[in-house]
Amino acid sequence: MKTYHVIGIMSGTSLDGVDVALCEFVRDKNKGWLYTIKYAQTYPYNKIWYKNLREIHQKNAQEYVKLHVEYAHLVSGFIIKFCKTFNCKPDLIASHGHTVFHQPEKGFTAQIGCGATIAAQLKKTVITDFRSLDVALKGQGAPLVPIGDKLLFADYDYCINLGGFANISFDSNNERIAFDICPVNIILNLLSTRYDSSLLFDNEGLLAAGGKCDNLLFNRLNELSFYTKPHPKSLGREWLETEFIPVLDSFPCSIADKLNTVTQHIVNQIALILKKNNAGKKVLISGGGAYNSFLISLLKESVKEKEIIIPDKYTIEYKEALIFAFLGLLRYKNEINCLKSVTGALRDSCSGALYAG
Repeated sequence: MKTYHVIGIMSGTSLDGVDVALCEFVRDKNKGWLYTIKYAQTYPYNKIWYKNLREIHQKNAQEYVKLHVEYAHLVSGFIIKFCKTFNCKPDLIASHGHTVFHQPEKGFTAQIGCGATIAAQLKKTVITDFRSLDVALKGQGAPLVPIGDKLLFADYDYCINLGGFANISFDSNNERIAFDICPVNIILNLLSTRYDSSLLFDNEGLLAAGGKCDNLLFNRLNELSFYTKPHPKSLGREWLETEFIPVLDSFPCSIADKLNTVTQHIVNQIALILKKNNAGKKVLISGGGAYNSFLISLLKESVKEKEIIIPDKYTIEYKEALIFAFLGLLRYKNEINCLKSVTGALRDSCSGALYAG
C-alpha cells in the first residue's frame, strides 16, 4: 500500500489565519482510505493581511491580481516555515486559497493564492482552485468537504463544521448530500469586534451568554428566504452583507443581546435540520465554533435525541485542511473529488488546477 504525504492548506472566512496540516493517507483494500494528521499549525494573519483580506473585495482589478500573487508568497512562506519546523517533505500541496467572491448563481467563484506561484516557490506539485470546475458545471462549488466526510469520517452519521459558516454533510437515500446552514463565526466575530475593537472573537461564547434573546430579531432572522430553499445551496460574504447584516442592524438591542440572539438562531437552524433528517444519532462537530461552550450547550439541549461529539483538537481545528489535502490527492490521482449530489452540478468531477513544481 502506497503512503502519500500531503500538505493541506485552508483559510476560512473567519480570518483566523492559515491552517497548515501535513496529512498521511493510505488506501486499505478492506477499510478504504485511512488518514493521520501528522503535524498541524495555524499561522495567524498580521494586521496588514487581516485588513487586506477584509477589504480585498472592494479593490480594483490590478490590486486584486497583485494580492492574488502576494498571498501565494505569504502561503509559501508559511509552508517553508512549517516544513522546517516539523522536518517534513510532502509529496504534494493542496491549497484552498482564500475566498474573495462566491456567486455560483452568476457562474463565478474566486479564491486568491496563485497556485503557479506556490509551485514555483516550493518546487512541489500544487493543486488549487477547487471550486471553479463545479461552478462551470452549474454547481454551487460548495461545500467540497463532504466527499472527505464520506470517505474519511464514515463512523459518524452527520458531520457539521462550525466555521465562518456552518455546513452539514450526511447520507440520504444512498447518496451524500450537504449544504451550508447559516453564518456562524463570521458574524459572531464581527459582533464581538463591535462590542470591543480589541476582541477578535467571543471567547467560549461568554458575551453571548451574558445577553438576552431578542425574540423579534430571532424570528426575523429565521424568516430569511435562504432557509426555505432546497439544497444544494451555499452561502458567501455577499449574502451576509446584503441579507443578514441589514436585518441585524435594523434592531436597536445591545451587542450582547445580538450575540445571544444570533447564537440562538444558529442553534435553531442546526436543530431544525437534525430533527428533520433521520440519518442517525452521531453528530461530529468541527471548526472554531466547537470551542463556543455556550453554543454547544444550547445545541445539546435542543437535540437531546442526538449524540453531539466534540473530537480531538486536531480534528476540530484542522479537519478542513485535512480534507483539502485529501481532495488534492484525489485530483492528483485523477479520481472524483466533487459530488453532484452535494453541489447540484451536472456531473461528478475531478476538480482542481494542478501545477507541477
